[in-house]
Amino acid sequence: MQMTRGGLAAVAGAVMLAVAAGASPVTASHATQKPSGLERFHAQDVDWHDCALGPDDPTGQKLDDAGAQCADLTVPLDYTDPGGRTLTIAISRLRATDPAHRVGPLLLNNGGPGGPSLDMPLTVGTAMGKVAKKYDLIGVDPRFVGRSTPLDCGWDIGSTVFSAGKGRAGFKHSVARQRDLAKRCRETNADVLPYVSTRNTARDMDVVRAALGAHRISYLGYSYGSYLGQVYTELFPGRTDRMVLDGVIDPTRYTQTLLADSTEANERALHAWASWTAARHDTYALGRTADTVLATVRRIQQAAAEKPLRVGDFRVDEHFVPLVYFSGLGSDLDKPRADLATATRTLAHAADGQHAEPGAELSELLAAMTTKAGSQQGSAQAAILCGDVATQRGTQSYWRDIQAARKKHPFAAPLSYNITACEFWDGPAEAPTVVDNNVPALLINATGDTRTTYAGARQVRDRWSHSRLVTLPGANQHGIYGEYGNACADTQVNSYLADGRLPGHDVSCRA
Repeated sequence: MQMTRGGLAAVAGAVMLAVAAGASPVTASHATQKPSGLERFHAQDVDWHDCALGPDDPTGQKLDDAGAQCADLTVPLDYTDPGGRTLTIAISRLRATDPAHRVGPLLLNNGGPGGPSLDMPLTVGTAMGKVAKKYDLIGVDPRFVGRSTPLDCGWDIGSTVFSAGKGRAGFKHSVARQRDLAKRCRETNADVLPYVSTRNTARDMDVVRAALGAHRISYLGYSYGSYLGQVYTELFPGRTDRMVLDGVIDPTRYTQTLLADSTEANERALHAWASWTAARHDTYALGRTADTVLATVRRIQQAAAEKPLRVGDFRVDEHFVPLVYFSGLGSDLDKPRADLATATRTLAHAADGQHAEPGAELSELLAAMTTKAGSQQGSAQAAILCGDVATQRGTQSYWRDIQAARKKHPFAAPLSYNITACEFWDGPAEAPTVVDNNVPALLINATGDTRTTYAGARQVRDRWSHSRLVTLPGANQHGIYGEYGNACADTQVNSYLADGRLPGHDVSCRA
């Protein structure tokens, strides 16, 4: 389930490709972290080149315009067999412009799992300001993501995160769909699925480190990227310098139902959005009270349960309507709230049988969720999560959890407790990483984060006693640094990245 940042178009599951032939049979991977057999990967030449792949590549063009360069590194598919099949990892670099005070490479991860990160040097460089001059900013598309060697299960939808719906029939449909998604992925990618995991992504990061000629890396990871960073510190002790984790996942709570912890936060965020929207009735015409706005949302859900809504060229059923709201509740800034209110007006027209044409934001979201356009990113996301923590619990355990939580959280529970494709996945090739260290890091979290809950950030802070936690009380925001416009939080991060000194104590920043 994608730990998404930003507004409505940052869809969960998009939360979130032909691989080279000739693979050996699937075997369990129990790779060690010693470089034995990895010398050729660590010592490989980095062939930097322009980033744009052609005239229709706005991301690459923006990187080129900023003076960035891109490269493709080679890593083993299976770290227990470094002489075997290989993959390509796409990276970008915005070089330090103050070499006299250069700190080294700062690797960046945008979250997901399955989120592309190649363009992150642009946004992070802007947030860092003058501090960026001290770093080589390195964007990395993880294995099977973005421009790296891809993975695509050939799905007709792009999200494995969706609501169970109103009743048992809807839940049964969810079970059947998730079983089918897992089956398709196994049939098309069985040869690589055992090697799609956070542990192997962390190993790839260390190949990037070595190929860049760095003894240690600094790291900035958002959301799922915070989990990836923690795993890296455990697999490669002593190889990190300055670490910033924004939207912090407690690794002990990293499971196939990791969104369950965010149920209450999403329910609260929905009510807060309804109040914001009610105060702008003259703009959105959804009601002058929060209750009236919420009644419209319930009417939309009821109509979608009876018959999929016609929204432009899309058909949106009861399983995906709640995901539209979930995707829009990752921020309490005006822009994403306005996007969600606009989407609600469109969905309300569809629920009333009127012509409903989605705007650009909603159209992008629905394409990523409900069509094969989102298959590649959704496939990578599911493969990473399920490759990390798939556990066969029994389908009825999800239904019991949904029913137990539905009375108190009628909007969020059917989505956050719903079954996932991981229930039908093959077991992980390796056990999840136990993060049992104490790395100094700067942690950032809002108390109302609707993806990575504040309680999880507190757990990591308590476990990493040498770290410091920057808190934004009362904010319903996922992704703070450079995203929320909070000068206090941004200053804390930039000060730490500038001199490597953590604050003397935890910091509370007014939201």
